[in-house]
Amino acid sequence: MVARVKEGYKKTEVGVIPEDWEVKQLDEVCLKIQDGTHFSPTLGGNDYLYITSKNLGYGILDTSNAECIDAIQHKAIFQRCDVRKGDLLLTKDGANTGNAALNHLDEEFSLLSSVAFLRFDIRKYDPAYYLQQILTVAGQKRIKDQMVGNAITRITLEKIRKLKFPSPPTLLEQTAIGEALSDMDGLISSIKKLIAKKQNIKQGALQELLTGRKRLSGFGGEWDVKTMDELFNFSGGFSASREQLSKDGYCYLHYGDIHGANKTFINVDREYISIPKLDIPLNKITKDKMLEHGDAVFVDASEDDEGTSKHIIVCNPKNIPYISGLHTIVSKSKDKTLSNEYKQFCFCSRDVKKQFKFYAVGTKVSGISRSNIAKIVITLPPSIKEQTAIAKILSDMDEEIEILTTKLNKYKAIKQGMMQELLTGKRRLV
Repeated sequence: MVARVKEGYKKTEVGVIPEDWEVKQLDEVCLKIQDGTHFSPTLGGNDYLYITSKNLGYGILDTSNAECIDAIQHKAIFQRCDVRKGDLLLTKDGANTGNAALNHLDEEFSLLSSVAFLRFDIRKYDPAYYLQQILTVAGQKRIKDQMVGNAITRITLEKIRKLKFPSPPTLLEQTAIGEALSDMDGLISSIKKLIAKKQNIKQGALQELLTGRKRLSGFGGEWDVKTMDELFNFSGGFSASREQLSKDGYCYLHYGDIHGANKTFINVDREYISIPKLDIPLNKITKDKMLEHGDAVFVDASEDDEGTSKHIIVCNPKNIPYISGLHTIVSKSKDKTLSNEYKQFCFCSRDVKKQFKFYAVGTKVSGISRSNIAKIVITLPPSIKEQTAIAKILSDMDEEIEILTTKLNKYKAIKQGMMQELLTGKRRLV
């Protein structure tokens, strides 16, 4: 049975749209579609920015890490590829194909061939509206469907010119939609910047508070210097693969979950539902594989040096059965010298991370052994009370970042909903 189209709408090759909307190819709405230079210039000098796909994100043009080229090379490139302010930039080569943003720069710059620019006829068509169309799930799929290549995939200029999108009949309506979605992008961007700022502040606080360079009011005395061997007993995890996991069974910590975590602790009671389960009798698991409140779990392998210090501190006051898995190193405290709260942060300092990198071995995969982790040295405030006070400050910062991240995800979801409504004509602004 064929679904009926709502009155006032029509079915097209790009989906159901209002009857007064049209389907437009990009070469119908653009005055020029061109890519950058196919010859790599010599980098250096401070004359003109040289923009490549690395500078183009999802709706963002970021020139903070852009290289420069000299005026002679730029002039030769710019004769063919004369990008202007307001043009739409689109990545056309490689893994990031489909990333797009509007050019907000007043000055001239040169483009590499991995990026194309689209200059719209702004008398009839709004670039901000078409940017949002490209960024939709449907727009990204159209681009991906036209990509070719093996080692490096790409979409050709000819195929870019033939991409089709729904278009409101008036520039006024396009502009209203583009502005509404751009305003939401601005809000999302401002929250991202605030999160980045808070994260930088926290990183600074970590280096100051975890090294004793800055002491909290009311605390004194010399800090202790201890090896991990003095603080922990180490053991390996239980060998189980992803294939052995199910919806039933006991909580299971896979080393991949540690690598993928964006925080250094896990609250088992609060996160019980989302933790992978291992369907296996508990009597087959030795006690050293079971994770208890305050245990630190490190990975023993990583694809990069930075990942060798990845770890999770277990918050499990209810002693919910929790099993540590393959490629993990379980570290159980020998005494109460180190508070559970302080553990959540003390392995995050630059000094400790540097030691993890030093002791890691391997080329493609970096590994660290229990015997080498045991040699790592950490500094500790002399009292549990000071450790807890430091952890409280850092924990409050984490909570603030988490609140902002939740807010960011909420606005992203709202933006997706707006795109679905406005860019298909389900809701009309004009």
